[in-house]
Amino acid sequence: MPEKRQAADALAPAFTRRVELLISWLLLGGVVISMTMVLIGLLLMFLHHPDYFKSPADLRRLTAPGAAFPDTMARVARGVFAGQGQAVATLGLLLLIATPILRVAVSMFAFALQRDRTYTAISAVVLMMLLISFFLGKAG
Repeated sequence: MPEKRQAADALAPAFTRRVELLISWLLLGGVVISMTMVLIGLLLMFLHHPDYFKSPADLRRLTAPGAAFPDTMARVARGVFAGQGQAVATLGLLLLIATPILRVAVSMFAFALQRDRTYTAISAVVLMMLLISFFLGKAG
């Protein structure tokens, strides 16, 4: 039995390093993909509505509070499939919000694989708080 424990302890730094690399790539990839989607969304908006370049009134209407951006997941999905720039940009922002939430979920899974109950529980509570705040924010 002690040999198994020593073997597991020897593999721990390698596992930790792989998890750290996975998390760093997840964060980097999430930011790059989300910002790319936001930029593509902006490009589509200006391609579909060239008046935004010429008319300050039209541009103000786009940037005014309460402008016509999709406000539900169903509208975002329909808009993305229809090629609407506002929906693509909104999806990029949603991916940006989801990136740190995914990071916490990956960390929780890694701690569970390491059988670290304390950090698994802490990560689970943090993940639960993030998800609850996301859904309560949507409801409110």
